[in-house]
Amino acid sequence: MSLFKSLLVFVFIGLAASAAQSDTPKEMVVLGLQVDQQFRQNLPAWSFNQFLSRQKASQNMLYSATYMETLPVAKGGKQWSCLAEALYFEARGESIAGQFAVAEVIMNRADSRAFPNTVCGVVNQGIERRHACQFSYNCDGLAERIHDKTAYQLAGKVADLVLNGAPRRLTSGAMFYHAKSVAPRWAKKLDRTTTIGEHHFYAHEAGKS
Repeated sequence: MSLFKSLLVFVFIGLAASAAQSDTPKEMVVLGLQVDQQFRQNLPAWSFNQFLSRQKASQNMLYSATYMETLPVAKGGKQWSCLAEALYFEARGESIAGQFAVAEVIMNRADSRAFPNTVCGVVNQGIERRHACQFSYNCDGLAERIHDKTAYQLAGKVADLVLNGAPRRLTSGAMFYHAKSVAPRWAKKLDRTTTIGEHHFYAHEAGKS
């Protein structure tokens, strides 16, 4: 069952509980509770737990290691794989907030007409040019091997949350970033929005999108 359906069930449960405490005719309360029970029986436990996890993600605990540890190991399709891989190779040494910030840039690009309109399209843009692609790990000539399973699982959880609508509130719409250890010329033409961990983040020049 989808997360949206889980939300509907959750809302219905609340309505049924409220009706039981009101002046609603007894027959309606009984019917409501019967339907509620049927929905609960047909709702997989993991789906309801996932919904509750998504609710928690809207609060400050989103960037907490304690919260991330409560989430199951994430899995997903092609777009999830592209985002998880990008976070692993680009930001696995960063804090959880730092990984979310890099994910925000990728998602912001996917939403912009100036970039490919999918996560994989954004991550793989320019890979045909050696050392000239958008994400350097993709065109450095080295094979992408994942050696740190724990770091990859964390990146996967971040990717899952972001793809499922986690708030983008860290970078103020940034679509570019670079490590603090380098000073690319293009950065001088952009507005720096924030610095998180070892990365500076930038938006387009004022008035451009």
